Amino acid sequence: MSVVKINVLTVPAEMRRELERRFSSRAGMVESADGFEWFELLRPVEGTDRYMVYTRWRSEDDFRRWTESQAFQRGHAGEGGGAGHGHGHGHGHGHGQEAGQGHGHGQGQAPAATGSELWSFEVVQSTGPGGQES
Repeated sequence: MSVVKINVLTVPAEMRRELERRFSSRAGMVESADGFEWFELLRPVEGTDRYMVYTRWRSEDDFRRWTESQAFQRGHAGEGGGAGHGHGHGHGHGHGQEAGQGHGHGQGQAPAATGSELWSFEVVQSTGPGGQES
């Protein structure tokens, strides 16, 4: 059964472009992870300053392995404590809520987000185009 991890990032208006740039610069890193199924960065349209980072995985174990991988560690280098990007045991980058604030900032860069929380779900039902279940 697939699992979905949604990292909810609080991003001030002045940091939105920077957050999106950082994600763009990391394109392709997670796609090669075993068990990875889907990624989307969702920009808020109205009424909120919270971005959502949606990832779908074949299993919780696949997600956990990704958060413990060297590729993950390289992509999150420089993230300190605080509100965090936390993708694993929390939002599972293996650091849970202790991961650094914002996403994809490197050494010496300030966090792009001021807060983060991880939502975890199991996929119960999924429908694609034409009503086909996946």
